[in-house]
Amino acid sequence: MLHILALFSFLLVSSSHAALQDFCVADFTAPQGPTGYSCRTPAEVTADDFVYSGLRQPGNTSSIFNASINSASVHKFPVLNGLGVSVARADVAPGGVLPLHTHPGATEIILVARGAVTAGLISSDNTVYVKTVEEGDIMVFPQGLLHFLVNTGGTEALIWVSFSSPSPGLQVLNTALFGNNLDSDLLEKITLLGDDEVQRLKGIFGGTG
Repeated sequence: MLHILALFSFLLVSSSHAALQDFCVADFTAPQGPTGYSCRTPAEVTADDFVYSGLRQPGNTSSIFNASINSASVHKFPVLNGLGVSVARADVAPGGVLPLHTHPGATEIILVARGAVTAGLISSDNTVYVKTVEEGDIMVFPQGLLHFLVNTGGTEALIWVSFSSPSPGLQVLNTALFGNNLDSDLLEKITLLGDDEVQRLKGIFGGTG
């Protein structure tokens, strides 16, 4: 009986605000809790809260990876609070990449709206799954797994992305390794790279040490 009560208690605590009411537009004046933000009062909510127009325009693909990601997570689109979803727009120039990265908090699904890309993921047993994904195709990246995307189609690619969380999180492998202040001697040991290469990559990604 205690195990059953503990299970139901966990489920109740884990339930989102939106599961208890129609929606829960995030109130950013209150601290964030384990299940999301507190709700604004319904009287404060308008039709505008249910619409986000920030993904209309293409992103700037002149970055180091020749790609741009513009997300509509709960921090930009507060009505997503507690709903378990968010979206993003990816614009990738020919030859551009979305480098190896992971979303600790969400599964990701991509829909190629224009162009063609080669995308892949690496499972926890280091099996690699790679596929060319063309216009109209979708591909899924399970939560927490490393994945990547390369525009191999020769034209600008437009990809719509959906996540199974209003706040999926993001960790890019290159930045995690070379965009911080981890001591270079340690970094050389854990990556088996020489000092020249470590310093070069730190220079690219803004690392120190």
